Amino acid sequence: MEFDLSPEQQAFSDEVEAFLDEHVTAEVGDVCRENMAQIVDTPPRRAFMRKLAERGWLGMTWPKELGGQDKEGVYEYILNEALARRGCPQIGKGVGIIGKTLIRHGSEKLQKEFLPQILNAQVEFAVGYSEPQAGSDAANMQLKAEKVDGGWKLNGQKTWTTSAHFADWYWVGARSDPDKSKHDGISLFLIPMDHEGLEVRGMPTIGDELTNEVFFNDVFVPDDYLVGKRGSGFRYIAEALDLERFTMFTYSPTEQRLEELVDYVKGAKRDGRPLREDPGVRRQIAQLSTDAEVARVMGLKFVHAAGQVGKKPPTVEASKYKLFATQLSQRVGNAMVDFAGADGQCRVHTEDAPMRGRPEMSYRYSVIDTIGGGASEIQKNIIARRGLGLPKNF
Repeated sequence: MEFDLSPEQQAFSDEVEAFLDEHVTAEVGDVCRENMAQIVDTPPRRAFMRKLAERGWLGMTWPKELGGQDKEGVYEYILNEALARRGCPQIGKGVGIIGKTLIRHGSEKLQKEFLPQILNAQVEFAVGYSEPQAGSDAANMQLKAEKVDGGWKLNGQKTWTTSAHFADWYWVGARSDPDKSKHDGISLFLIPMDHEGLEVRGMPTIGDELTNEVFFNDVFVPDDYLVGKRGSGFRYIAEALDLERFTMFTYSPTEQRLEELVDYVKGAKRDGRPLREDPGVRRQIAQLSTDAEVARVMGLKFVHAAGQVGKKPPTVEASKYKLFATQLSQRVGNAMVDFAGADGQCRVHTEDAPMRGRPEMSYRYSVIDTIGGGASEIQKNIIARRGLGLPKNF
């Protein structure tokens, strides 16, 4: 595989950068807003995504017969990394999780209803997997889906649902077959967020972002909004999680924060001596820079392995990247706080604070990155079992 862009890919990257130079405003892009917070949660951000849609940049890897361009995954990678580096909303769930799963497994009705809306940036989704007793162990979900005449009735609770307070539709896993094994008894549904019987309660996080609890009280879902086959939901969710682990944890924000840290070290002093002369600081910066290049290459390796949308996402590569990249993000955040000293405790955007006050926010928010999309322990188990062939009870 190639680790550098081809002339055609570089031309696309240049086109994206020129577009962002013209259209990114303070209401749309903020590099101080951390990785998973780069979502389409305001009217200006929705309007910005519609501009991307007008350029044909959403769903580029989708098949042409479904509105895409059959492009290689590297084009989505280039676009998403450029957006993330500017602190803009990313293509995320609609294109990468819901859209690609519907292409592989959705009915013709669901494809016709949702794929055009995704391509035109007309719909936002929330994803409901986690529950109070089923965090990273998605197969343990207990939200009850009872078969009734003409559809399903859902009762129970979801938690940690980012986007539920502004999304249009809910992508939800529920236990439809309680007598089967936990991996075989789950089905996947699409539900409008304004549905009667859905209650959303906000939950502030350590990273100053809002996630949500969602309660289901006799929520009726017609049969047409069951995604794929009954009882196959966990398989679809597992495939989608591979995409989420990559697309929701972009590399460029970590790279950008590391560059800002290096710039700070070049000019800062500690006890009257230049910080850049401290051998411990130099050693740590060198290690972080080396690890950042490893993360970049791991991301490209995932893109190469994923190929076109018709192929199954590469599970082990996704877990390796997610584990390494999010822990690197955490190490960068820790170094920012350490090197900034007492001033590193200033809140983000504080005037005259080191690195625009980013150390304190990055220190807190990078913890969230290691949990979302499956905690680091889950990624290690996937790598051990599926990549190294170790037994499940090892």
